[in-house]
Amino acid sequence: MYTRDFQKTIYPSRLTTLHRNSSSVGVGSTSSALPTHEWKNPVKLDLTDGSSLRAKLVVGADGAKSNVRELAGFTTTGWNYSQNAVICTVEHDIENQCAWQRFLPSGPIALLPIGDNYSNIVWTMNPKEAADRKEMPESEFLKDVNYALDYGFGPHPSSTRFGNGGIFSWLKPDVTSSVTESFEVPPKVMKLASGRMVFPLSLRHANNYASKNVVLIGDAAHTVHPLAGQGVNMGFGDALALSKVIAEGVAVGTDIGEVSLLKKFEGERKLENIAMMGILDGIQKAYSVDFGPLNVLRAAAFHGANYISPLKKNIISYASGEHRLPIFS
Repeated sequence: MYTRDFQKTIYPSRLTTLHRNSSSVGVGSTSSALPTHEWKNPVKLDLTDGSSLRAKLVVGADGAKSNVRELAGFTTTGWNYSQNAVICTVEHDIENQCAWQRFLPSGPIALLPIGDNYSNIVWTMNPKEAADRKEMPESEFLKDVNYALDYGFGPHPSSTRFGNGGIFSWLKPDVTSSVTESFEVPPKVMKLASGRMVFPLSLRHANNYASKNVVLIGDAAHTVHPLAGQGVNMGFGDALALSKVIAEGVAVGTDIGEVSLLKKFEGERKLENIAMMGILDGIQKAYSVDFGPLNVLRAAAFHGANYISPLKKNIISYASGEHRLPIFS
């Protein structure tokens, strides 16, 4: 956390309570009865080290189990998936520049580049499998990862047949597809670069993003299934939209904690986030069913998206966070 002059860093203290003057001022009291620092910065944040901060605006960007969201009284709607995700950072012997995802019977595995020769693994599976893979020896885990990304528990699909959906490279705009292209696999994972963590998966959405002096962004406002790494793009979109709204408020002299200003941010982001959450939840549910005709339709859809150039470009553009869905343009 930083003070206004950017000279003080507080770490690793955690937030314990959040007080807003508007909710604690007694009947008949006015802001003029408060000390100057309190009515100018009406939110008080108490920390575990015994210190406290005051602010005009608190941005809850503290993840799916947001403490700010709970302390500020925001409610959520959603449900849990019967799946966990195994998450870790891995190293390749060459640079990975593409985000890969393969749909397996137990759930999707994603390989997401983070720079140089490193990628993040997000592997979805049932809770028991996740617990087992978290504890298994590194060599055995890496063998399973490479096998899942390469063969996906089945043969390589032919370039002229639908196969079983195959592997989908989400962000590869510089490659032009053709009917003669060969099946590609991601760069081989050589070793772990972090510990393995296991997280239960859920869909959760805050019923409101903004109240007076407090606003939620990122996973604090919306938690989604980690399909195609879209959760982080949604968070980036929130941060960009909020910064613009705050800048506009400052330019005209509006209190940046004023709820009417923060609701502009909420109005811009809420419908778009709900739309993306619906898309990801629909894909998750579609791939949770192993049914012959549905398998063919799924594979055909991915095959079509890969070979219809305008559609592929639009998917890449939206998945990378460059453009909005057409209904919001």
